Amino acid sequence: MIADQISAKSAQKTHLDVYDTHARSSMAARLGVSEDRLRKAVHIVGSRISTLTSYFHK
Repeated sequence: MIADQISAKSAQKTHLDVYDTHARSSMAARLGVSEDRLRKAVHIVGSRISTLTSYFHK
């Protein structure tokens, strides 16, 4: 039951935790950018995943 709640919360993530190294590296790989470029983008546009995806797909 607790595992289901944790996975449900993970599936609903709307923002990137830039301080979480695993989340940051996974998102950078998913977007096809370096972690440094991802950190800079978070500084510019914020940590919302949909906004970051749009930023890199322009």
